[in-house]
Amino acid sequence: MKNLLSGALVLALVGVVVAAELESGLKVGAAPGAYNVKDITGPSAGKSLCYRCQYGARPVVNVFARSVNDDLAKLVKEIDGVVEKNKEKNMKAFLVVLAEDADKIAPQLEAMAKKNDIKNVPLTIFDGSTGPDSYNIAKDADLTVLMWNKGKVESNTALEKGKLNDSTAKKIVSETEKILK
Repeated sequence: MKNLLSGALVLALVGVVVAAELESGLKVGAAPGAYNVKDITGPSAGKSLCYRCQYGARPVVNVFARSVNDDLAKLVKEIDGVVEKNKEKNMKAFLVVLAEDADKIAPQLEAMAKKNDIKNVPLTIFDGSTGPDSYNIAKDADLTVLMWNKGKVESNTALEKGKLNDSTAKKIVSETEKILK
């Protein structure tokens, strides 16, 4: 009886941990829709475009962020390296900062790209802090990373403010294996 109660307690605690996990963005299996961003550092710098549309069915990492900081820069730099190593697989990635004031964020993104030598990941801005409507970016999510291939989401990671660090970045980068099969 004691073992049965211990097992029930463990299951209840696991349920609490799972229930507390932040949900943000498209669910695994969903098809990512089109949306426009303002390109700040990519090949279309200064223009509004749809990277989702341009990248089509390729393996893609789409990072949504509300805060621009050193931890985000490290993550994007690591993703930049993965994209470089997987050019033969046509892997792509882009960062989308969700912002009400693009003029304030643009110089930060330009500085991030220059300081960290980011070459393969366009840094962009979405006009508005909520993100594209169909993507369901949670307002508590400071970071939402979606990865898709062949038009289907294969990975979704969401973090609250302050939760991005070397350990969580490593886990996020490891998820790219799911779209490079």
